Amino acid sequence: MVAGKHSIRTYALAILAGWILLSAAGVYMARSKGIPASLAVPIVAAFLFEYAFFLVPGFESLRNWLSDRVPVRTLAFSIALSGIAPYLLYSLATGQFRRVAAVRLTVLVLALSYWYVFRRPSRVSDLAFLALVTAALVTRGFFRQIYISPAPSIPNLEILGRLMLARLVPMVMLTIREVDGTGFGFVPTAREWKIGVKYFAIFLPIGVGLSAALKLFAIKTSTTELAVAPFLFLLFFWAVALPEEFLARGLLQQWLSNWSGQRTIGLVVASCVFGLAHLWFSPGYPNWKMAITAAVAGFFYGKAYIEAGGVRASAITHALVVTVWRTLS
Repeated sequence: MVAGKHSIRTYALAILAGWILLSAAGVYMARSKGIPASLAVPIVAAFLFEYAFFLVPGFESLRNWLSDRVPVRTLAFSIALSGIAPYLLYSLATGQFRRVAAVRLTVLVLALSYWYVFRRPSRVSDLAFLALVTAALVTRGFFRQIYISPAPSIPNLEILGRLMLARLVPMVMLTIREVDGTGFGFVPTAREWKIGVKYFAIFLPIGVGLSAALKLFAIKTSTTELAVAPFLFLLFFWAVALPEEFLARGLLQQWLSNWSGQRTIGLVVASCVFGLAHLWFSPGYPNWKMAITAAVAGFFYGKAYIEAGGVRASAITHALVVTVWRTLS
């Protein structure tokens, strides 16, 4: 299969547009916080590199071309290298390179990138892969101890590690493991929008009632927060909801449903696991209130996934829930 010219052109335009926006945001933040160019430039460059890699799994024809044309070991090496490159770019240039941190990151990236090169897909290996990814995400301080901020005025850079993991896992699963039925992609169809919004509307009164009963948050908002809500939705959809839905619904729920022969089992178990992963949610472990709410929400995300046959619909429901929560609390 050859990657279509239209797909390559769209990918290139998406990179260009993103680089312009990210560069502008980087310049604005550097000036507003008084960050010197010697620190701002390599950090922005690392985000630009990460953004280019982040887009790849969202373009089906491009990732299919890579899967068909590139030998699996070469592909695994390329994925691993792309996972380490942004860290090296920022850490070496800002003086934040730490040998221990580099080793930790390299071990994680190599393990995930080569997982299905040295291990055949099976229930044990698939679940172990998900367990490793989840451990990296929920372990306190794992990415924070690797992506160290070079100055007090610079926000913690662990987001670089989380973004890296968010696109490395789909790349491995879609190009090396070659999982079907996830519906992974960045642009939802009209039908997926309809399904995603429907299950958000169904969950909303339940979520509000549950949050009130658990005293999870107090409603407080402003005109400014409401104005930026659409932009928050896009950020949460692409950077949070879509990667999490790929793991919880596209992989775990689908596998459990296939292995058990019962979609309900996959839906319920995946929702419970999704909730338990939120035990580490701030302000501290164990956050049972957030875990219970996330598990209930995950049930409706899973319903959206089943009806749509892909994670874009469930990611819409997920992103809408998170946007409302962030805007009102």
